[in-house]
Amino acid sequence: MSPDRSAGAAPGLLSPDLDDLGVSVHDGGGTLRVWSERAESLELVVFDDADLDWSIADIPLAPVGGGVWSVTSELLTPGSRYAVRADGPRGTGDMFNRGTLLVEPYSRGLATGDGYEDWRSVVVDRGFDWGGVTRPGTPMDRTVIYETHLKGLSKRHPDVPPALHGTYAGLAHPAMIEYLLDLGVTAVELLPIHAFATEPRLLQHGLTNYWGYNSLNFFSPHAAYATEENRRRGAGAVLREVKGMVKLLHQAGIEVILDVVYNHTSEEGIGGPRTSLRGLDNRGYYRQQEDGTYIDVTGCGNAVNTATDAAARLVLDSLRYWAEDVQVDGFRFDLAATLGRDAAHGFTPGHPLLQAILDDPALADVKKIAEPWDVGMGGWQTGAFGAGWHEWNDRYRDRVRNFWLSDIDYARRADLTPVGVGGFATRLAGSSNTFSPARGPLASVNFVTAHDGFTLHDLVSYDVKHNLANGEQNRDGADTNRSFNHGAEGHTDDETVLATRRKAMRNLLGTLLLSAGVPMLTAGDEFGRSQRGNNNAYCHDSPLTWLSWDHAPWQQDLRAHVKHLIGIRAQNPALRPVRYAKRGEHVPSASLMQWYDEDGHTMSDERWNDSAKRTLQYVAASTPEHEEHNRVLLIVHGSERPVSVVLPEVEGGDRFVRLWSSVHERPLEVSSRHAPGDRIDLPGTAMELFRIESVNPHP
Repeated sequence: MSPDRSAGAAPGLLSPDLDDLGVSVHDGGGTLRVWSERAESLELVVFDDADLDWSIADIPLAPVGGGVWSVTSELLTPGSRYAVRADGPRGTGDMFNRGTLLVEPYSRGLATGDGYEDWRSVVVDRGFDWGGVTRPGTPMDRTVIYETHLKGLSKRHPDVPPALHGTYAGLAHPAMIEYLLDLGVTAVELLPIHAFATEPRLLQHGLTNYWGYNSLNFFSPHAAYATEENRRRGAGAVLREVKGMVKLLHQAGIEVILDVVYNHTSEEGIGGPRTSLRGLDNRGYYRQQEDGTYIDVTGCGNAVNTATDAAARLVLDSLRYWAEDVQVDGFRFDLAATLGRDAAHGFTPGHPLLQAILDDPALADVKKIAEPWDVGMGGWQTGAFGAGWHEWNDRYRDRVRNFWLSDIDYARRADLTPVGVGGFATRLAGSSNTFSPARGPLASVNFVTAHDGFTLHDLVSYDVKHNLANGEQNRDGADTNRSFNHGAEGHTDDETVLATRRKAMRNLLGTLLLSAGVPMLTAGDEFGRSQRGNNNAYCHDSPLTWLSWDHAPWQQDLRAHVKHLIGIRAQNPALRPVRYAKRGEHVPSASLMQWYDEDGHTMSDERWNDSAKRTLQYVAASTPEHEEHNRVLLIVHGSERPVSVVLPEVEGGDRFVRLWSSVHERPLEVSSRHAPGDRIDLPGTAMELFRIESVNPHP
């Protein structure tokens, strides 16, 4: 069905002229519709089934209005390989070349020849038996995201058959599903699985684009992640393997979120590969100056111009396809600020594309997560997206890293910490200073690490990046990491340093999984995987980036903490409010907060920013709407000096049951009980969580 043309999006974006682009298969063949406003002629080129270089037909397309060209041919059937040729003006900003074979932008599958730019589109049979399996529909407050690279996750898993290592089917293997379920995560967020290409400069250095943020086509799945057998069978079999993966994950109750890269393509800057959009209508698809120079707000050579109806519709139609045909549960939009830039190249949260994504009924129930920045002017937009959007919260990441790492490093050098606990507490409680009351704490996707940057282990083990293996003289990757090596750079046998690092990881993970908002855990952080200090390992498809499943005892202990914390989060709704509380009002599904110092007294205004006071007690009480009433107490101690904490007097709180402590190497197996006024002795830098109970609760 066509997108809903109700209020919100510009009529041009939802014009019926742009409906049904790509190949539609019907009795007697198929119809191809391609948009190119400036082309003077377009041709469909169909290739032999066995030889991608042997064209068997060249058929002209006819203009049908709105910049769309069309052709119907009996040769367009499932399995057919085809390309498009476009000819047009040679003026400033145009890149037409009739001799170039172009990937059709709406291709559902691709075949590749021998050369870097030797691609063919493939007509695929989109049918699939879902067997009644539907999306899990996990509420956002119960969502725990596991960000992972599809290949790297299963590549070395000993219980996944070798033929499935690093594949879509490998992710859906019972061993991987059992691992995810046992850990407790509810969604996998996959680094890009749209078809992508490696940049020529990496190929020259013997490297590869491992992460996949270099899209070749927005509809085709990346064939290299399919099993060898399905790659041999062709694009249709690759697509069925993807759908089979989604089906099996859904059967297990696990959602699938795709990291999607619509902000730029693999065609790079002027002079880069001309594989698709550049050859079809360079002016219509890419942001340019008047002289044809690209306006690159992505740092990747080009930026897709979503201010044009056709480019915006391409993105919208791709999202609809993956949501409807492939049944994915959500999208994380890479450099989402680029998608919201208007014709003057400035960001606006009411951009027609952003609004169309919210309004489209096909996307109503999928999760929409923005990486709310790009590298252009005015590109940092954390908190600026509208209701209905969730955002990666880099402010949360930076504050949490500072509190547990940079501040501790500073204190060791200067014998004092630079800031107090106030800013950290704001992030812990849902970042209300970043997101509006209408959006609430669930607008914040909290993370401490992601694919881009240090792993958790490396964050506590290195002061500086070590990226020489990337071939760029250590110039690439972030220089500001807010990391702390705790006294030794990288590998060490000093048990004191190692123990302190392990506790730092527990504090960081505890903060992540006990904060209001939506937690995102990076794959492997639950057992402390390392990339040997490389904070930009995008170009390494090797054991450096593949997860190892051979774990030392301390790694098993760390994973046990993560599993325990995820379970605690699920069992205590006070830790996952849907809305911000309002003083003096009853707000359903919020958490009322009370703040105490280490002496059990209500926090005074001056203590919030007192850099000498780094201990906080935080009481969160749920306001039930769908679950039982629940209260918790979290103690945070952000100094390396030991402290004795007095449990506060809380109305109706007769006892505190300890649920978790970061002090111990393994989660506590027996919960201790304490009364108001009891003292809890903590070593330096620690967290402890208690459930507050009433001995004689009111009926």
